[in-house]
Amino acid sequence: MKKIVLLCSAGMSTSMLVKKMRAAAADEGFECSIDAFPMNEAASKAADADVVLLGPQVSFNLGKVKEQLPGKHVDAIEMRMYGRLDGKGVLALAKKMMGL
Repeated sequence: MKKIVLLCSAGMSTSMLVKKMRAAAADEGFECSIDAFPMNEAASKAADADVVLLGPQVSFNLGKVKEQLPGKHVDAIEMRMYGRLDGKGVLALAKKMMGL
């Protein structure tokens, strides 16, 4: 099972996006865990993740997170996709990052 972690400023602003992503994964029959955490928990909560995605509000931390999690697939969610709560699109991004 793949693990997708979203990072945001407080761990709560992405909760709606996580729900949409989980629904999209269920629709596709894609088994994965998707959770959101505050940025300051990146090292501990995302250490075993397959993909780490940063919300636009914390995207300035992209370099720092890549340093904390060497070898992990890390990227920022585009503002438009995030704003639309495009769970299907963000899930597709995560799958693409994993080569699926």
